[in-house]
Amino acid sequence: MKNRLLLAILALQNSSAQAFTVDLFKDEYGNRNWQHLANYTGSTLLILLTIVTIYLFIARRRAYQANLELTAIRNELEMRVQERTATLDHSNQLLLESNRLLENEISQHVITADQLRSSESYIKDILTSMPLMLVGLDKNGRVTQWNKQVEDVSGISSENALGKTLWEAYPQMTVLPEHVQQSIEQNTIIHLKHCLRSLYHYDITIYPLHEQEAGVVILVDDVTKQVTAENMLIHNDKMSFMGELASTMAHDINLPLQALLMDLRRFQLIISDRSISESQQVADSDKAQKLSAIIVDMFAKAEQVSAIISNLLAFARSRKGKKQMADIVDVMENTISLANEVVSVSDGLSFNQIKLERNFEKNLPLVPCYITELQQVFLSLFRHACRALALKKEADGFEPLIKIILSENYDNLWIKIQHNGLGLTTEEQMNLFEPFFTDKAAAEDFDAGQRLSFSYYIVTEQHQGNMAVTSDVDLGSTIHIQLPIRY
Repeated sequence: MKNRLLLAILALQNSSAQAFTVDLFKDEYGNRNWQHLANYTGSTLLILLTIVTIYLFIARRRAYQANLELTAIRNELEMRVQERTATLDHSNQLLLESNRLLENEISQHVITADQLRSSESYIKDILTSMPLMLVGLDKNGRVTQWNKQVEDVSGISSENALGKTLWEAYPQMTVLPEHVQQSIEQNTIIHLKHCLRSLYHYDITIYPLHEQEAGVVILVDDVTKQVTAENMLIHNDKMSFMGELASTMAHDINLPLQALLMDLRRFQLIISDRSISESQQVADSDKAQKLSAIIVDMFAKAEQVSAIISNLLAFARSRKGKKQMADIVDVMENTISLANEVVSVSDGLSFNQIKLERNFEKNLPLVPCYITELQQVFLSLFRHACRALALKKEADGFEPLIKIILSENYDNLWIKIQHNGLGLTTEEQMNLFEPFFTDKAAAEDFDAGQRLSFSYYIVTEQHQGNMAVTSDVDLGSTIHIQLPIRY
């Protein structure tokens, strides 16, 4: 702007100077008047200087005002910068504080998560290592817990069981839905006992959960060893008592029996004495024959009683000896002969009235056994079969039948005694090999043929064998015995 103004003034000055030079600064003679030119030029310069000075003054005032405004703007900007800086500092402090709190919270969450993982791992380790079988169910009966013991026993992995109902995952489970609902609704603990063919024994406990999500926990404890030990102790005590009782009875019966046998022998000798006259023998021949037959029958019965006494004494002494190698066919035949004389039930059915079918494999090996104890087992089985047949004998066209099967398989001797009498229910099969207990003063309604606990004890404990039962209520029952052939 300044440059343009100066150029205009200079142009004006030049044009004016030229005009004055041509017109004003010449005298009447046409000569240039330099004094007038100098005065004019100085005046013009002075005016120009004045104008420039005024312009500069105005420009200075404007510059001053601009400086003041710029200073105010700068101060305002500085204040804003300071305020913004302070705000940023505060924000940074707040951000740092927030970051610190967030880091602390994250650290706490990490610690809590580690503790939860540790607790979960600890609880899982407890569930995996515990010797009990544990199953967790929700209120709908769906599996929520399935520990390793259950996997080992059932053969079903937890992945296949979780989310399913207990009875879908393991249909053989004896716990019923009613038991689960009863525990949840009544908020009570339920105890159950389960026996699998008298080979395995389980105590089952169902207890409800008390959290918002209703459900139950099922604990299954394998008490087979404990029950076996208890039964063994009971059997040992009873066997010892039976041995003492058998020995006492045998000695008490033996004395009068031997005296009776001696009298019978003397009486038989007197009847057959040749000193009796021939005429008298002819006269009394019919009576003598009848009397002789009676004496022979009495003598045979006395011999049988004597054999029973010998068996009682042998039974009382049998545990003091060692096992003997015996022919199982001979042992069975001797037991059948003895059963024909001594086995009968109160309903009038005797063992000798029952049809027997023998299926004995040829060339069976000798078996190490306690012969008298094994005979006691077979007698108990025949008595048990006789009782079942007596309960069914009133049916039309019913013929009592007992099948005896002896065979060898895989270094074991298998004995099967089967009858077509009244079979056993599921509960009776479970309790067949259990000892009988009662809290009554006397168990008049208990028949010794109902239980085979002594026989089971003799087979499993004394002979290291196995014993089981299969039965149908309408078709009858079969007792299976497995005896090892070698020691």
